[in-house]
Amino acid sequence: MTAAPHSLVRVDLPGRAYDIEIGPGLLGHAGARIAPLMRNRRVAVVTDSTVAALHLDRLRAGLAAAGLSMEALELPPGEATKGWPQFSRTVEWLLAEKVERNDVVIAFGGGVIGDLVGFAASVLRRGVRFVQIPTTLLAQVDSSVGGKTGINAPQGKNLIGAFHQPALVLADTALLSTLPRRDLLAGYGEVVKYGLLGDADFFDWLEVNGPALAGGDQAALIHAVTRSCQMKAEIVMRDETEQGDRALLNLGHTFCHALEAATGYSDRLLHGEGVAIGCALAFETSARLGLSSQEEPGRVRAHLHAMGMRKDLSDIPGDLPDAGALLALMAQDKKVLDGKLRFVLARGIGAAFLTSEVPRAVVMDVLTQALARRS
Repeated sequence: MTAAPHSLVRVDLPGRAYDIEIGPGLLGHAGARIAPLMRNRRVAVVTDSTVAALHLDRLRAGLAAAGLSMEALELPPGEATKGWPQFSRTVEWLLAEKVERNDVVIAFGGGVIGDLVGFAASVLRRGVRFVQIPTTLLAQVDSSVGGKTGINAPQGKNLIGAFHQPALVLADTALLSTLPRRDLLAGYGEVVKYGLLGDADFFDWLEVNGPALAGGDQAALIHAVTRSCQMKAEIVMRDETEQGDRALLNLGHTFCHALEAATGYSDRLLHGEGVAIGCALAFETSARLGLSSQEEPGRVRAHLHAMGMRKDLSDIPGDLPDAGALLALMAQDKKVLDGKLRFVLARGIGAAFLTSEVPRAVVMDVLTQALARRS
């Protein structure tokens, strides 16, 4: 594909509307985009040390071009940051920096930074505005959009948090060129999810253009990020606080969160890898229940395989607990309602739906067979 212009997606929530700008080079124009939101000329930036080493100077220059100065807090990279200790450190730093209600906090990093900083902004002085500048594919297509913020607890992922919409999202697709290939492909797991849950034509497009996207083609990246954000924005505008349709965005996540817990939230399994495996297991469960054709789980796995991605439990290194223990971890998921597991299943590619009527014996059987494929 040839180069494409920047695109814009509007999240049109009453009183909390904001734009998602998508395209290469946005970091250099960050000051011009953010200045209209501000009363003073100083911003507080929270990032991690990996992102800071790669990109913080360019963000500083982009802000300075519009006359904005910044102070930055660098947190350790990785999922372990998304807990109480670093959250407390962030809130206390923002208070020490005298961030006020009319100021803007910038979350500059991947999903961990975006979730943690968004939650900090939601509680600081009962709510300050924040801007998301996501630096990973996963964050650009998913976690930076929609206002879900939070941290992890020992009992599970994202159990502590709040809905707090950003004031602006700047998704600079040029930043994705510095991602390790594994991280880029993990983010692609969330891109595939959007096609599987609600847009069969998009999944068709990904089967053709996924390799170009993974190779860094800017036009392919812009299209994929834009379509993913459009789908998420449409769902969030219908159901901001996940009372109904928004739960469709959790396709693959009930399996994924159990697998993340089983692997200790470590780099044995990245979140997007877990989502991809979880989507494949969700389609396998759907086919087992007669909801979708028997061929579709194979089509999902074939695309993941063609992209060089993890697609099954056999692709996770190290030991995993047995099916019963995995099912118990799934029962800790925040989507449990009245003691019943809620699954996002599918009647076909692009036709996902939410249900609590999934026999545990079927899930046990799917997990048992998936574990057997590891041997």
